[in-house]
Amino acid sequence: MNSKADLKSRRNLSALIEFSKIINSSIDFNFILNNILLSCLGKYLTTKGLIAIKSKDYFEVRAIKGVNKEVRESFPKISASDDIVNNPQLQKFSEANNFEVIEKIYSSNDCIGLIVLGKKLSGEKYSDDDLQFLKTILNISSSAIQNSLMISELKKVNRMLDSKVGRLNSLVELSKEFGFLSESSKVVKLLIYSVIGQFLISRFAVVISENNKNHILENKFPEDKLKDAFDKINIEKITTAVQTDELKIRFPELLKLGVELIIPMQIKGQTKGLLLLAKRINNLPFTEDDLQYIFSVGSLTITAIENQRLFAEEIEKQKMEEDLDIAREIQKNLLPTKIPEFENIEISALNISSKQVGGDYFDIIPLNGESFVIAIGDVSGKGVPAAILMANLQAFLKSICRQKFNIVDATALLNDLISENTSEGKFITFFWGIVNTRKKEITYVNAGHNPPLLIRENKIIKLEAGGMIFGVMKTTYPYKAETIGLKKDDVLILFTDGVTEALNEDGIEFSDERFEKLALNITRSTAREIINNIEREVKLFSNNAPQSDDITLLVLKSVN
Repeated sequence: MNSKADLKSRRNLSALIEFSKIINSSIDFNFILNNILLSCLGKYLTTKGLIAIKSKDYFEVRAIKGVNKEVRESFPKISASDDIVNNPQLQKFSEANNFEVIEKIYSSNDCIGLIVLGKKLSGEKYSDDDLQFLKTILNISSSAIQNSLMISELKKVNRMLDSKVGRLNSLVELSKEFGFLSESSKVVKLLIYSVIGQFLISRFAVVISENNKNHILENKFPEDKLKDAFDKINIEKITTAVQTDELKIRFPELLKLGVELIIPMQIKGQTKGLLLLAKRINNLPFTEDDLQYIFSVGSLTITAIENQRLFAEEIEKQKMEEDLDIAREIQKNLLPTKIPEFENIEISALNISSKQVGGDYFDIIPLNGESFVIAIGDVSGKGVPAAILMANLQAFLKSICRQKFNIVDATALLNDLISENTSEGKFITFFWGIVNTRKKEITYVNAGHNPPLLIRENKIIKLEAGGMIFGVMKTTYPYKAETIGLKKDDVLILFTDGVTEALNEDGIEFSDERFEKLALNITRSTAREIINNIEREVKLFSNNAPQSDDITLLVLKSVN
């Protein structure tokens, strides 16, 4: 008997050594589990068995022999507790499917799985030796299983890292490409190609928000229905990815169109656009890593679009600044560089250009030894167009002054010339007069300009006689002229609306009333001092508020 027992022990030992060599020769998880099952089925002459491995907190069937799909799927969801063998659900499963033995697989005192074997073909029960041999097999196998699981996990982690490195490289390349593109449409197409290529998406839409309005840049969903849906959506309030379950609640209209995922495109945490994606062609779900990648691509896209917008604005701003510099230069060259001197009359002038450069104009043109022309005008519009129209006005005025027309006919001719050379919507308010220093009088015509103030004996006379503004239409009704004598200490103040309409920080105008009251209090001063007083009072009133229009003043004072 002892010799038979020894022989059996030697055979078992030999089998275990051979089994150990086979099991430890591979790191393939399925190979290891299948060999454990085959060895057990051959050893105990049973026709079926399965191995379940712990996955997180539950056991999952990973290898089967002699068991159909239905049996595998009926394996109970049981937690990895210490008393797993006696678990009622597992016992019920074992009895229902004619299994007899349930044994744990340990690794470092931790249960990593279990094996379930069917009844022997001979009908015999598993002996204590059988169970002890089974435990030995499982002890030998546990390290191989554990190593295989670790290697599988490392491979999985490496695949994830490779994927993330690949996507990171893709993001770097995309950021470079975005930097080279100068049109938002090309940026969006690059976004679409990078997303649909990786995730196999056939339908998509890109929507951005500008000035509180939603704009669809690219779309493969029904256009009208998508627009109707976005009439009710505030893009800025979508700050995280929205998937199917949330879509049902928040945006059922988009879900009906086939939208499965909404990704916000953000700049510094603010949503400036949305990327809408339909279901993937392969029906795979979007993973968390997928969402992060699409979010990153979307952020790169919206940043590129915003940079292009800011760049275009900067170019436009530079162009505008160049135009304004040209306009300032034109205006500077048109205005008198030196005020001529005349007998019995003091003259002083001031022109302060606004940042936008309006079309203010004034001139003093000597005619002969005893007469000169004073003129002031305000051209509609800003910048270069206004400056060019002002240049035309000056050229026409100087040409007419040489012709010795009477002032009424000359004014009508000026209007006709301006009307022929202005586009629709452009006009000029204009005042001019001929001052005779010998007769001490002024003959003037006012073409819709702010009436100049003649201040005499602390009273104001407004010079209003004239007609319509220049440039609206050719002269159909003659202009009216008026001649007024000039007495000693009379002050004549010509001005543009940049003075009376100057704004303070509260948006309140300097006003005609305030200007007239100021004028009455400063007429005893010289012409230069009057100009300085008005400039100072307007600046004090504005209190650093930006100047919205040109300020032009022309002051004449009769001194003898």
